[in-house]
Amino acid sequence: MSSSHHLVFPPQSYSWECLTASEVLTQQNSPNGDLRVGNDLLMFLALQALQRQVPPRLNCFKTFSPEIQQEIYNYFGSYQQTCLIVEQLLLNLQNPTFISQSCQQSSLGKKLPNALYIHRSALCDLNIVLRVYEQLSRFYLPLLKPFTLIKFHTNQPVISYLFYPDFDQDPHPALTASFQVNVKTGQVNLMDYSNSDNPPILHRKETFVSADYPHYEKFTQLTQTEEKLGLLEPRRISVSALDAELIQSEQRLYRTIGTRKGWQQHLNKHGVEIQDHQVIKIGDQGDHLIPINSDDPLAFIPKIERHRAALPRKTLSRPVRLAIEAELFQQETTFFDYGCGYGGDIQRLAEQGYISTGWDPYYSPQTPRVESDIVNLGYVINVIECQTERREALIQAWNLTRKVLIIAAQVLVDTQEKGIMVYGDGVITSRNTFQKYYQQEELKVYIDQVLNVDAIPLDLGIYIVFRDETEAEKFRASRFRSRLTSPKVRLNIKRFEDYQDLLQPLIQFVSDRGRLPVETELPEEEPIKQEFGSLKRAFQLILQATNPDEWDVIAHKRRQDLLVYIALSRFGRRPKLFQLSEQMKNDIKGLFGSYKKSCNLADLMLYTLGDPKIIANHCQNSAVGQKRANSLWIHISALEKLDPLLRLYEGCASQTLGRPEGANLIKFHIKTPKISYLFSPDFDLEPHPTLSTCMQIDLRDLQVSYQAYDGPNPPILHRKETLVTPEYPHYQQLVRLSDQEEKWGLLDNFRLIRTRLGWLKCLEDHCAEIRGYRVYWRTDADPYRVKLLRSARRARKKLQSCDP
Repeated sequence: MSSSHHLVFPPQSYSWECLTASEVLTQQNSPNGDLRVGNDLLMFLALQALQRQVPPRLNCFKTFSPEIQQEIYNYFGSYQQTCLIVEQLLLNLQNPTFISQSCQQSSLGKKLPNALYIHRSALCDLNIVLRVYEQLSRFYLPLLKPFTLIKFHTNQPVISYLFYPDFDQDPHPALTASFQVNVKTGQVNLMDYSNSDNPPILHRKETFVSADYPHYEKFTQLTQTEEKLGLLEPRRISVSALDAELIQSEQRLYRTIGTRKGWQQHLNKHGVEIQDHQVIKIGDQGDHLIPINSDDPLAFIPKIERHRAALPRKTLSRPVRLAIEAELFQQETTFFDYGCGYGGDIQRLAEQGYISTGWDPYYSPQTPRVESDIVNLGYVINVIECQTERREALIQAWNLTRKVLIIAAQVLVDTQEKGIMVYGDGVITSRNTFQKYYQQEELKVYIDQVLNVDAIPLDLGIYIVFRDETEAEKFRASRFRSRLTSPKVRLNIKRFEDYQDLLQPLIQFVSDRGRLPVETELPEEEPIKQEFGSLKRAFQLILQATNPDEWDVIAHKRRQDLLVYIALSRFGRRPKLFQLSEQMKNDIKGLFGSYKKSCNLADLMLYTLGDPKIIANHCQNSAVGQKRANSLWIHISALEKLDPLLRLYEGCASQTLGRPEGANLIKFHIKTPKISYLFSPDFDLEPHPTLSTCMQIDLRDLQVSYQAYDGPNPPILHRKETLVTPEYPHYQQLVRLSDQEEKWGLLDNFRLIRTRLGWLKCLEDHCAEIRGYRVYWRTDADPYRVKLLRSARRARKKLQSCDP
């Protein structure tokens, strides 16, 4: 509410619809009469003063009836004291902050961030300032229609009167009409929902009324049942900054269920309906079962058959396969599958030579649970409906882990799936299996809190936890290491040729680490020292035979790799120096001088990410990637060639949530802090590949959204060479193809050609077809049409040659 507005008080001619003197006195005989009469007197006197537009003290005390005079003495001691209180009340009416605070502090009504809703029956128990404030709005509604609820807006001088004719009878009544009054300007707006087929509806009716309302208990029991069944979010007693995510979650839910149709769809999805303030379970054939008991609303839930969630597989499960690809398995690695189901992973790893075993409460309950190097808890915690058991399973798997624990859980849910119903914090499927669907960040937080660790994402829904923190840091750092090659020998120096084989380990080490090895770090150190006296002197010979600038580039790239890793460690638990491996300590000392200096530089990079203009500038000036109006696109193979600030920007998403398996394109959004991972299944095969899926991450709140392009007209890519680096296969052929397509005019209308059907239409219009990496005239093209197109191409070429 603006702090500058002043309320408009009505003229003397207005006849107030408020308490009369006799009504004030009869309140004494009402249930809470003794508590209300004092406020009713103040309200009566305040409205008298407003009606006559004079301060209360100028109203003659003797004009009041003897009964009113006596009550004033009884409650306030004197008329003078009463007038001071009334004058303060009228001053408070002019203070929008006071009005807002009175709403927020009210013990009655339903409070939302910008409003207070209250049933008309509870008005007499409301704060006296709000009661007078509400009466002011009625001046502009001399013929006030029936209303059920009053809404006090706390961010503007507005009061709304809402009419729900079936408030008592309908468990979730629909809004019929709304009158909105601006107390500052007097403007009145009417919203009529009487003919709407999808009007707004109410939930939690008990929050609008007082505890002595006739149907309060019935309303409360319905809400409690709906909460336990997951139809409504649990209500919070207080709201603080820590509740921000819960508030957003609840707001998203109410945008879905706040209308009649949205609520009915919500009920259908959960397999229930509501009759006479009772939740009714709907049977599989549409027949109604008994009403659900509000004291035990989950009593009707069928027995959950966890073992039916196990799936027979013909290949390794995705979590285990990704662990192998991440080189977590070594030759002597032992493996234990906790919740192994049919045992497919055990069998296939054994075939590859690993010592493998597993346990399952249904399929393999007698197998002993043994400690192993790698333990897999794959898609187990999401099928356990009991939160205590779920936590115990995670802890027990961790207790069996010597080196690495793999945790995988479902993070995607088909909200249109039929035959599911809410149970606890998940759903029960039509197969009587339980599924807990996590948000990616929610899964990490859960693992971190239960195990007191910093889990590392491998992919969507898959995390790993290292027993040794040093190994964890080595793994994290390895994910941001660029692939570099040794500088080529450019001079045929006789002495170098004589010692090239001896110096090759040193060349390889410096190419890999960007620095000279410290003592005992290079296994071949002794023979090199015997010949040259020191590694530094030996490297001088290498510098003579190669380009010294190329070694500087390698050192610079390794500094960038380390800065990206160290900067991203700020999002988790940045390791202490002693937690780093000896090799990494040596890297930091050799490339930065000290760990403190490297952390300061990394934090400075991280701080720079907060400026959207800097990100936009780096995207628009990137030497790598395809620049579009509001984004930069690159192939995953080109990521390490990006500016380190953009690598860090992408790392904010991948380090926290993981890159989805198969994603081979990355989109940097310029106008909003978002990163998208896209999958093009035929990227390496087609000059114009299509897109299959897209996962978008909002870096502001780590919300993830997904899109599948599974229709007949998916997006298609052009100028593929701009997405990759010159090292990519067929790069020069792609460059020539794009150049040819541009000359043919095929790339002129991007809006048209950005989808498969649009591109095919463009080719058809130009009598063209793509074969391999070249554009050809279609053999069935109309000759006259081809003649016209050739002429247009010549004119186009001539026009381009005339451009300065």
